[in-house]
Amino acid sequence: MGPVTGPLITAQALQVLLAEEVAGVTVLDVRYRLGGPPGAEEFRRGHVPGAAYVDLDRDLAGPAGPRGRHPLPRTEDLQRAMRAAGVSDGRPVVVLDDWSGHAAARAWWLLRFHGHTDVRVLDGAWPAWLAAGGPVEQGPTTVPAGDFTARPGGMPVVDVEGVPGVEVLVDARAPERYRGDVEPVDPVAGHVPGAVNVPTSSNLAADGRFRDATSLREVYAAVGATPGADVAAYCGSGVTAAHDVLTMEVAGVRAALWPGSWSEWVAEPGRPVATGATSGRP
Repeated sequence: MGPVTGPLITAQALQVLLAEEVAGVTVLDVRYRLGGPPGAEEFRRGHVPGAAYVDLDRDLAGPAGPRGRHPLPRTEDLQRAMRAAGVSDGRPVVVLDDWSGHAAARAWWLLRFHGHTDVRVLDGAWPAWLAAGGPVEQGPTTVPAGDFTARPGGMPVVDVEGVPGVEVLVDARAPERYRGDVEPVDPVAGHVPGAVNVPTSSNLAADGRFRDATSLREVYAAVGATPGADVAAYCGSGVTAAHDVLTMEVAGVRAALWPGSWSEWVAEPGRPVATGATSGRP
């Protein structure tokens, strides 16, 4: 696939890669939805030929606790899971899901954070693959083990102690959760004081694909997330925030991820909470 020129790849481009370089690209299927059908079952019903299934809860997160509902996995655990899925250091990776790229963005971020330099997310997710007439394979798969070596530090990250000092803190959740109107998952509603809201739905066009880079730059510039600014993103548990980080990468903005996110913030009573709409930090 060659050096990464952007974090996204089209279904058509992936078809070409699979046809011309059957042994040259690793495809990871990270189908996952909160409250949805089991991803492994959906994978067996149909997937990109040669893809390996990756379970988000098991492979891309550590046990829930004070660091949040989906804390980062231990480095050795991620390395083991990625090797089992066929990931190698010198082999490009394409990640997809059926959740508009949210789970795939988590896998993309983790691999990039742990040193893999050639990772892309399938633009438009599984529906785009089907719409493009991509071949579909059914049943379980077995892939040769990879040799990926996880080396943390490849992407910026911020912890809960550093969050108050972030210049532009982007909340990726739906507006009603950001405002504190509803909170279906965590015990406290609202957002981190001074955070700005760019829900992941803002990243996508009507067809489920990512909006063009120019439009995305405008969306994020409106909240102060511009190239060179100190930017970090969070969500409920650190999964969908990776979607905003990925999108800002498309827009030319390097942003840190706060893995613990809101679930970590409210795990300790007494941390300040804001509700309603705010315009960012003074």
